[in-house]
Amino acid sequence: MKIFITGVAGFIGFHSALALLRRGHKVVGVDNLNNYYDPKLKLARLDILKEMKGFEFHKIDISDRESVDEIISKNVDIDVVLHLAAQAGVRYSLVDPYSYVQANVMGQVTLLEASRKLKQLKHFMYASSSSVYGRNCSLPFKESDSVDLPSSLYAVTKRAGELASEAYSYLYGIPQTGLRFFTVYGPWGRPDMAYFSFAKSITEGTPVTLYDGKDLSRDFTYIDDIVDGILLIMDHPPAAKEARILNLGGDHPEKVTDLLFYLEKYLGCSAKIDLKERPSSDVEKTWASLKGVEKLCGWKPKIPLEEGVRRFSEWYATFF
Repeated sequence: MKIFITGVAGFIGFHSALALLRRGHKVVGVDNLNNYYDPKLKLARLDILKEMKGFEFHKIDISDRESVDEIISKNVDIDVVLHLAAQAGVRYSLVDPYSYVQANVMGQVTLLEASRKLKQLKHFMYASSSSVYGRNCSLPFKESDSVDLPSSLYAVTKRAGELASEAYSYLYGIPQTGLRFFTVYGPWGRPDMAYFSFAKSITEGTPVTLYDGKDLSRDFTYIDDIVDGILLIMDHPPAAKEARILNLGGDHPEKVTDLLFYLEKYLGCSAKIDLKERPSSDVEKTWASLKGVEKLCGWKPKIPLEEGVRRFSEWYATFF
């Protein structure tokens, strides 16, 4: 197949592209290589992909309609769109809300409009987020839960993307799957994520910012499990006019303090703790119900947190 991947130099985009290329698929990847975090990491990921047979890259912004249309017009034989590009990060949406609307809402609509031109498109898959569950207190989070109480603008833009996809599926018959990812971590990850910043602080001897709350927990999900889920779901496309949403998570919440303990263990350093009050934009606990994806394709996460942190720590010590 030919797969169009947005955000291909990003964390999940890179790993997904690598897995698909190893399967023998063709990948047309795009990324704007912005500086939300150090572009050197994105360029290093991209260098690996460029060594793979069947990979084609274009540096564009997905909210730029002309650039997206130009690439789509030259690749009308695309079978799957895997839309992973986004302005990520809950807290940064408090700093620059406009960039989230541009990337996550305008970008989603631009990709959906362009996909209407793909006559052999089998599946439009896109990244949503566990953040859409917002202030929902019912655990585990189910896809059928109400998502009307967001705790950040980031969550608002991700929910807007889901609603846009629902409309385009109904209006134009585009078969779609939205993937609500839960705290994805692992090698080649995003430096703005807690586990990555913890590792940096631990190894450099600077304080680790830890938010208070004995129940502060996340449904950590290792990157290889996420990619396995993406590929399995890709092989099970929905019917035309169907727009489904699926959780992909680690299957149970883990305490953030346990994450910190494993990082200390495998990086071989002790952390200096700077305890602070939890921001209102951060929920206390996340936990994905996986009944939907299990029923569809039998996917379950395999990598426990300690093993995932060990693998990340080995990569981190080598790369930095």
